[in-house]
Amino acid sequence: MPYEQFFFTQSHEWVEPEGEVRRVGITDHAQHLLGDIVFTELPKVGQQVKMGESMLVVESPKAAADVYAPLSGQIVEVNSALEADPATINRSPYEDGWLVKIKPSMPAEANSLLDHANYQKLIGG
Repeated sequence: MPYEQFFFTQSHEWVEPEGEVRRVGITDHAQHLLGDIVFTELPKVGQQVKMGESMLVVESPKAAADVYAPLSGQIVEVNSALEADPATINRSPYEDGWLVKIKPSMPAEANSLLDHANYQKLIGG
């Protein structure tokens, strides 16, 4: 799925626009701001998350950054490949560098997210 169809948050997360389970990651813009990602602290499968609350941490030599849940729901999968190679997020933020998969508990929350065009305006693109 082309990332232009994804939804985005003002805090630079992306989420797939549809499906019972949705992949989530950070945007290309966010990974550029962070620089080389050297560590990810992924949540546990089964964890409940709330829209807008921190759900995991990514770290670079520059900073540690919280990643916020773009939707409320349950973490049903984490990208465990990132533990061995967190820089995958830098190389492929929208494909191989996804972070978690969430089963949304309130899918209508997606209506408050940004579409690609509005996210581009937010970041000055």
